[in-house]
Amino acid sequence: MIEHLTIASLGKRGDGIAESPTGPIYVPYALPGETVEVEGWQGHPDRRRLLRVETANRDRIAPICPHFGLCGGCAVQHWSWDRYRGWKRDLVVAALAQAGIATDVADLVDAHGEGRRRIVLHARRGTHDVLEVGFAALHAHAIVPIDRCPVTAPGLAGAIEAGWAIAEALRPTAKPLDIHATSTETGLDIDVRGSGPLSPQEALALARIAEAHRLARLTRHGELIAQRAIPLVTMGRAHVAIPPGAFLQATAEGEAQLSHLVLRQIGDARSVADLFAGVGPFALRLAERARVTAADLDEAAVTALRQAAQKTPGLKPVTAEKRDLFRRPFLARELADLRLDAVVFDPPRQGAEAQARELAASKVPVVIAVSCNPATFARDARTLIDGGYRLAGVTPVDQFRYSYHVEIVARFAR
Repeated sequence: MIEHLTIASLGKRGDGIAESPTGPIYVPYALPGETVEVEGWQGHPDRRRLLRVETANRDRIAPICPHFGLCGGCAVQHWSWDRYRGWKRDLVVAALAQAGIATDVADLVDAHGEGRRRIVLHARRGTHDVLEVGFAALHAHAIVPIDRCPVTAPGLAGAIEAGWAIAEALRPTAKPLDIHATSTETGLDIDVRGSGPLSPQEALALARIAEAHRLARLTRHGELIAQRAIPLVTMGRAHVAIPPGAFLQATAEGEAQLSHLVLRQIGDARSVADLFAGVGPFALRLAERARVTAADLDEAAVTALRQAAQKTPGLKPVTAEKRDLFRRPFLARELADLRLDAVVFDPPRQGAEAQARELAASKVPVVIAVSCNPATFARDARTLIDGGYRLAGVTPVDQFRYSYHVEIVARFAR
């Protein structure tokens, strides 16, 4: 059924929102103040598919990517730069307000830099058994085949071509693939997931693809298939040999900006804990000035962090351990035993609820929170504030340009 709606606001996922007697209706790619023609969206009763913009927002602009509106990766390429930045900062303001937290929110820091340094390509058999390699469509299982992505860094050049070659080689397995590609200083690092065990012939075919595309490394679920060079990423003075499929901040500039904010706000601390430390983007930089206790659930990441610290001259002592901080957070008494001047924590999107409770019960003088989810950040911030901490301002950081994702760095002091 065709409808005509007026868009009242832009939602936290970048959808235009129209009010109706039955509640909000979400229209992707529509902007505030626009009147639009839409149709129903099967399986999504509160969503509509945009057919035509009848009256456009005066700040609507042409998107930079020909796939925008089909690919589900970017939400807001069609709004002017200033309006986009204001909306993204407001995501943080709104989340804090909902939690009853009043604090200064700085201007949005642009951390796109050269672009995204890691992507996940999906390979599926589509209609009529046609192979498709690309990104997922918005709110659908369909794949949008792509030949380029303008928000990726130059270091990912060749990743899409390599992804297509890998998908073609594994086509006989008839399995959906997720192809994780990361730009490193020594070349592309690709980890293939979903193929199932490989035959010797399939493994040989992939090894030939790795050589033809000059990949630094090719793995399947972390198992080595071929390697021309150790994939390295520099973090401060350290050179980290990253494990297959390792988590990195989305952009190199994002990592640099977040680290700058953490180091600036940590002050002259001499003993610091870095929780949810990953491969060490904060820990290895902090170790240039402070003794560091690092912890993360990912054993391969912890090993990479530990080895990088051991090989880097001039660092203060770094202790790194595998630990599930969701189920076994550092208790207040453990934090006391470590005699910490500060704690840095940077959890996944679900936040650090259990660890925040223990920090709130501790006497650690300074806590630096880094987050990629304003809602869970606000929840954990509320816990710290209720435990006696004062929130001394929040800085939003945008390394996921054109998406609804936003990073946050905040300082809490006793």
